[in-house]
Amino acid sequence: MAQMHEVDYEVFGDDLQFVEVELDPREAVVAEAGAMMYMDDDIEMETIFGDGSQSSGGLLGMLTGAGKRVLTGESLFMTVFANQGATKRRVAFGAPYPGKIVPVHLPAVGGSLVAQKDSFLCAAKGVSIGIAFQKKIGAGLFGGEGFIMQRLDGDGLVFLHAGGTLREIELEAGRSLRVDTGCIAAFQPTVDYDVKFVGGIKSALFGGEGLFFATLRGPGKVWIQSLPFSRLADRVVAAAPRAGGKSKGEGSLLGGIGRILDGDNM
Repeated sequence: MAQMHEVDYEVFGDDLQFVEVELDPREAVVAEAGAMMYMDDDIEMETIFGDGSQSSGGLLGMLTGAGKRVLTGESLFMTVFANQGATKRRVAFGAPYPGKIVPVHLPAVGGSLVAQKDSFLCAAKGVSIGIAFQKKIGAGLFGGEGFIMQRLDGDGLVFLHAGGTLREIELEAGRSLRVDTGCIAAFQPTVDYDVKFVGGIKSALFGGEGLFFATLRGPGKVWIQSLPFSRLADRVVAAAPRAGGKSKGEGSLLGGIGRILDGDNM
């Protein structure tokens, strides 16, 4: 296995966080394109094709890594930030939307982690960023955000970003947790993942929580986010004004009733 770079770091902020990584000479981190905030002199950027791992797979390995990223909806390219100076240097990466940045030392969780496809922010160079298909038929057909996820492998440090507030839960063997598919930020590969029907026609049609939820069964750790980006985006789109200044839903019966109850003129 390739030797991972060991990096020091500090997380700043509360709801809109960023992480500042300190690199010794010749150390490097790999990040999603567009995540960098600032960097010291002597930090050099290099755009790479594939997943950013140091494995020597030649052209075929590069194409495989790039193909995995396409399946998860990410860019074909990533950026490596390397300290080419003689002293410590810093580079910072910002979260793309409100939430929390969580550092995970992969050896502490068995060397692998399955994460939501938009959760990865950056990692020590050498960490492999691949894909994890959910093989069960329920997850495949109805999993939504949870069908194709990222798999992070290696013995280095990775930084995940979760929307809203993050909760880490340790599931004992046999204990299960039912979660909205978008609220799953990450979990250990030892956790069994499936997607099931909510049940009950009234709950399915009028409950507002969707038709399906994820079931996570231990043993292993799971990280749950309170505000997945897909939910935030849906709320923004629903509240955005249409042409003519009316927001979505204002022309409907429910929109009219709402304005009457609020005291607005029709």
